[in-house]
Amino acid sequence: MRYLTNNASPMFTGIISGIGRITEVQALGKGTAPFGKRLTIAAPAGYLADVQLGDSVALNGACMTVTRIDGEHFSIDISAESLARTAGLDTPGPVNLEKALRAHDRLGGHLVAGHVDGLGEVTHFAPVGESWELRVAAPREMARFLATKGSITVNGVSLTVNRVADTPTACEFSINLIPHTLRETTLGSLHAGTRVNLEVDLIARYVERMLSAGVTSPA
Repeated sequence: MRYLTNNASPMFTGIISGIGRITEVQALGKGTAPFGKRLTIAAPAGYLADVQLGDSVALNGACMTVTRIDGEHFSIDISAESLARTAGLDTPGPVNLEKALRAHDRLGGHLVAGHVDGLGEVTHFAPVGESWELRVAAPREMARFLATKGSITVNGVSLTVNRVADTPTACEFSINLIPHTLRETTLGSLHAGTRVNLEVDLIARYVERMLSAGVTSPA
C-alpha cells in the first residue's frame, strides 16, 4: 500500500513543524504522456536554516526530497504516480511541513513513514464545545488498520481515532481537534468533501502483515 517512496527511509512523528505554501507548480515534461511536477514551496522564516539538498521533508504527509533551496523557498519533484495518489499537492496553496526525525528528537506523535496509504474524504467538520469534530471516510481496504484510540495521520498530522464505523464501501473514523491543532496546521480549512492524505499506524501495518502471512514467533 506504500504509494510514495523516497531514496532513503526517513521517519517522521506527525507533529507539524511549520505551514508552507506551494507558490509554483511546473510540469516536468510536455506531451500526452503523464509527467510529474516541480513544486516550489515558501517556508516560514528561518525554517530552512538546517535543511540541505537531498533532505527529506513531508508535505501534507507525503515524504519528498529537497532538490533546490533559494532563500526561504525550496523545491521538490513529484512523479505523476505520486500526484495521482495524493491530495493537495498539485495546485498552489498551504501545506503542512515536517522535517525528518533526528535520532535525538522527541517522539511527540507516533512513528510516521511519510507514505500515503490512501485518500480519505471529509464527511463532517463542525465545532463541539471548544473543539471540532472531524469525520473522514477512508477506503474500505484501510478498515483493518483503524481502531478506536489508535493513531492515524491526516495530511501529515498525527491524530488519535475516537470512533470507527464500518460501512459496505468505506470506514468512517472520527477525531477531536483542539484549537491548538487548528492554529498550527492546515486542518482548520477542511470542509465536507475535501480529500485528505491518510497514513495508517506503522506498527498496525506490520501486525496486519504478520497475521495475513501466518507468521508465528520462533520457538
